[in-house]
Amino acid sequence: MVPKVNPSILRWARETAGLSVEDAADKLGIGDARGIAGSDRLVMLENGEVDPTRPQLIKMSTQYRRPLLTFYLAEPPATAARGEDFRTLPDEYAQRDAALVDTLLREVRARQEMVRSLLESEEEAQSLDFVASYDYRLGPEGLAQAISEHLGFNLQSFRSGNGRGTSRGFSYLRERAEAAGIFVLLIGNLGSHHSALNVELFRGFALSDKVAPFVVINDQDSDQAWSFTLLHELAHIWLGQTGVSGGRPTSAIETFCNDVAGHILLPAAEIAGEVALRGAHQDVVMARISQIAELRQVSLSMVAYKLYREGIIDHAMWSSVTAIFRQQWLNNKAAQRKRARENEGGPSYYLVRRHRLGNRLLSLSKRMLADGALSPSKAAAILGVKPNNVFSLTDGVA
Repeated sequence: MVPKVNPSILRWARETAGLSVEDAADKLGIGDARGIAGSDRLVMLENGEVDPTRPQLIKMSTQYRRPLLTFYLAEPPATAARGEDFRTLPDEYAQRDAALVDTLLREVRARQEMVRSLLESEEEAQSLDFVASYDYRLGPEGLAQAISEHLGFNLQSFRSGNGRGTSRGFSYLRERAEAAGIFVLLIGNLGSHHSALNVELFRGFALSDKVAPFVVINDQDSDQAWSFTLLHELAHIWLGQTGVSGGRPTSAIETFCNDVAGHILLPAAEIAGEVALRGAHQDVVMARISQIAELRQVSLSMVAYKLYREGIIDHAMWSSVTAIFRQQWLNNKAAQRKRARENEGGPSYYLVRRHRLGNRLLSLSKRMLADGALSPSKAAAILGVKPNNVFSLTDGVA
């Protein structure tokens, strides 16, 4: 006999998955029957007029991204903690978008907890002394220096990549962060392009933990912006702050973390001589920003922000050029997607997955699988893939 289900949990699970009644009914395969529309049949389930079958609950578990046991709770659980919310969100921030971000953070937390438990059970857990080691009151310059020194970060090595548009600088920075014990993941959706997360709503997430700190970067953003976001989130980890970042940096803490990243990637001394841009025409400012960005291997928006923070361009100019650069990038991304659809081939599934997961998480999973400390199904949960893809994915890892 199937245990009784509180119908309010069905409604809560759908709403927190960001699905309308119509969309949910379609995904669950609840069609029209006996003259009743599928969406109305789902409403009847959510109102307690009809009890759900176990197969229906299993489908809900999959589509709503909730463990099956969740549906047998007495009451809907409290909203999953996302840590601090550092974002300044646009007015049109929708419930569906909020649900997608919450779902992502919930999944990342679950994966991080599994990694931490794995390290502890195999007696490989080491307390990382840099986590929560810095006092905000000491200023961003000091934190920039502390992060650079701990990572062994070399600015010239970061810039050695050839040409803008590559992610070689990011690969170097990520390698340094992972060597320090931080897991760095690139995640921009919940498994399909339909669930892509707008970068205005979520740029990065830091999970500050002494044993298994995680940083998640929204890979829907420009690859040239990933390095800045990674350093921004590392600043949160050094401050001991777990939370999600996005939107305009209007809060004091987000401005602080941006300044830390800016000090590392584009020291003030390097742009102190750009005084000719004060009061210059917008076209002149944009052209010079492009030159600096290409030379320094950073994003256009980061250079614009740095010029603003150093008082070389004013707020109006910063807002204007940032909006233009953003639209140009969106146009370029749309053109790239179109070309990709027209051309066959491209990087393999496993190559893309490895890039998104990072070598630290992959190598840990591979080693623990070989030692028998990790089952394929649990490795799949940690890596966010299907169990039958685990060995093919990890086989290509050194």
